[in-house]
Amino acid sequence: MQHKAENQTIVQKKDNFSEWYGEILKRAEILDIRYPVKGVYVWYPYGYKVRNLVYGILRTLLDKEHEEVLFPLLIPKDELMKEKEHIKGFEDEVFWVTKGGSTDLDIPLALRPTSETAIYPVFIVWIRSHRDLPLRIYQIVNTFRYETKHTRPLIRLREITSFKEAHTAHATRADAEAQVKKAVALYKSFFDQLAVPYVITRRPEWDKFPGAEYSIPFDTLMPDGRTMQIGTIHLLGESFARTFDIKYEDENGSLKFVNQTCYGISERCVASVIAIHGDDHGLVLPPTVAPIQVVIVPIVFSRKAGRSNNGGEAVEEACVKVHEELKEAGIRASVDNSEDRPGAKYYRWEMKGVPLRIEIGPRDLKSNNCEFVRRDNTKRTHVPLSDVVPEVKRTLEGIQGDIHEAAKETLHANIYKSDGAGNNKREEKMEELRRKAEHGIVSLFLCDSERCGQELEDQLGVSVLGEAVYETEEEEKSEGKCVICSRKAKRVCVARAY
Repeated sequence: MQHKAENQTIVQKKDNFSEWYGEILKRAEILDIRYPVKGVYVWYPYGYKVRNLVYGILRTLLDKEHEEVLFPLLIPKDELMKEKEHIKGFEDEVFWVTKGGSTDLDIPLALRPTSETAIYPVFIVWIRSHRDLPLRIYQIVNTFRYETKHTRPLIRLREITSFKEAHTAHATRADAEAQVKKAVALYKSFFDQLAVPYVITRRPEWDKFPGAEYSIPFDTLMPDGRTMQIGTIHLLGESFARTFDIKYEDENGSLKFVNQTCYGISERCVASVIAIHGDDHGLVLPPTVAPIQVVIVPIVFSRKAGRSNNGGEAVEEACVKVHEELKEAGIRASVDNSEDRPGAKYYRWEMKGVPLRIEIGPRDLKSNNCEFVRRDNTKRTHVPLSDVVPEVKRTLEGIQGDIHEAAKETLHANIYKSDGAGNNKREEKMEELRRKAEHGIVSLFLCDSERCGQELEDQLGVSVLGEAVYETEEEEKSEGKCVICSRKAKRVCVARAY
């Protein structure tokens, strides 16, 4: 079943999320996928504005304690290979530059898959004394990974165009762990401002970031029932410091290794906004990241159609006045004074996810009113022209809160809690868990054994996300019997994942 508007159709989101997602990216002009390299895409101007607003929020949060830097794209092979455990996680994904023109390079250069091995050799010269700590930096750059699985725009790429990676160095492990908690709080604030709900887990030992002591990811639930990792935080401890010999002189004159953290976010954060909030009419953008928060549509007869334009000039003047008032109030607004019919205008701005539409026609002017139409729920409200600015602010705040609450309700409605397999009906229980995992996240008991984890992943066709953290005290202490081996286990989340 398809939605029809202005002689154009779009597949319904619930019927075929993958096709819907691709159509939205194209019709809303977020990405052009026609670039002649697999897994590499082009940002349209409108999509790039969305991207910049999203990363503007992230920069504002980071700039409170971090300094923005920019490191080179090329990493010498000998530096990349220093951290063998780390590179093991990326060795099959590295793009190599082996020639300069027609000359073979003495040392091959990698296009950064991630930047630990580019940044940490410089930390050696930046960090000398305890007075240089803590050091907190970040950069937003492109990274390259030779992705061999099915690529998907903004989700699984060969060129990640907007990879934010933060790197910090501290005097003690306690300081580094305190930074991890700060990073978690920062990411919570970021995704809350995007109205994107999440679960926070601690990845199992066999699936942590290579070289990390532990990894804490943020995952969200996509409309097709799969989870997508949208942010990760890693406690590195002294592992990279020992590899790259990053030491500082403490107050007593002794040399000690620094303790480090790193945390990253890619343009998957943009994908999550598009996928979670969008509907069968197009994007539904949170006002925080909408390039146009309000579009003003004059309701007059079309001059192009050769019909009467009685009252049209007064309507257009009123629209311009409202536009100027909104701009002066810091609201991103636009007037659609094109020759298109109203239906075509509605379709265009609904597709682009503009949170609020204001309609003004001759009848509205007679009563000194205008009409608000919300993008998220299509609710119409008559508003006095004299109250437009305060009412727009109130309405945008309401839209932001409402779409966030709706997204959180959808996430929590698709988290299924299991109390165990039972000894006599294990096969039936596993089949039940498999069915539930097709639609969302399953919370069950699993021990720390990698063997049990892999068996569970194979049987259910899922990934083990890990133990939920930063949740309620009751959930943190929840213990039971492993669904595979019946030994003592903790509650973990599993799901089909991108």
